[in-house]
Amino acid sequence: MRILVLGAGGTGGYFGGRLAEAGIDTTFLVRPERARTLDDKGLVIRSPFGDANLRVKHVTADTVGDAGSFDLVLLSCKAYDLHSAIEAIDPAVGDGTAILPILNGLAHYPSLDRRFGPDRIIGGMCVISAGKGPDGEIVHYGNGASITFGERDGATHGGRCDAIAATLASARIDHTHAEDIHRDLWAKFTFLATLAGATCLFRGSVGDIIATDDGRLLVERMYEECLGVARACGHPVPDKARSFAWKTLTQEGSPLTASMLRDLESGQRIEGDHIVGDMLRRARDADVPAPLLQVALTHLQAYEARKARGGL
Repeated sequence: MRILVLGAGGTGGYFGGRLAEAGIDTTFLVRPERARTLDDKGLVIRSPFGDANLRVKHVTADTVGDAGSFDLVLLSCKAYDLHSAIEAIDPAVGDGTAILPILNGLAHYPSLDRRFGPDRIIGGMCVISAGKGPDGEIVHYGNGASITFGERDGATHGGRCDAIAATLASARIDHTHAEDIHRDLWAKFTFLATLAGATCLFRGSVGDIIATDDGRLLVERMYEECLGVARACGHPVPDKARSFAWKTLTQEGSPLTASMLRDLESGQRIEGDHIVGDMLRRARDADVPAPLLQVALTHLQAYEARKARGGL
């Protein structure tokens, strides 16, 4: 399988690096500055699962067209870079190319479907905490790194998901080939919208929020708003996933925050509209009351307005 990985940041760099480490034909589509770092230092991974220092193939938007088409494009950009990512990967998409996005949320699927056709787009998500260190190395935090994927229409499409599963297995990447990818996507979407909404709104970790007088109650109400949206959209979150999410969202002393809070506190761009905003729009379309999501999104929009006028 010939794979193009968009980006060599925390997520793309880790998963793509593991594929390349296993000898799988993997090429990274990166910006020129990142390409220079890869030339100078290689792709360096620091992880509890094992460190790596790899020489990897890479292209930029100007040269990706010379590389031909790929069997699989692994899309791991931030939501606010989706438009430029779509333009960048377009020359690499041929008749047999499948695209596996592992972005947060669901709002990117319509854009991908319009550009490439829904049959090309596999449903996907990942669980990982990783970022770039000061020298461009990939730093993997914690012990989780997995990809979940599946066909959104339930068809086999020539067994391409089986082929992806075999490829990930050969790279020893934890993965799940989901029978109902929509169920998994919505389980994560409801959890993440709550985690991002709550930790950004209250500017603290899960443990900080739960330690307050009304934090547990407010997190519960926000999660119930998200679960109500999922039910109204025809994708109720299963009991097991709901119980796991609730335990995680209310764990006393937990240092867990959404990466969005870390981005916000460091003055970076955020995926507020893509995650919390999209959940709120779906709530309104389905006539599901969501006052806490409203407050959370307003908080994020105020941050973005202040950032846009140079107030940060």
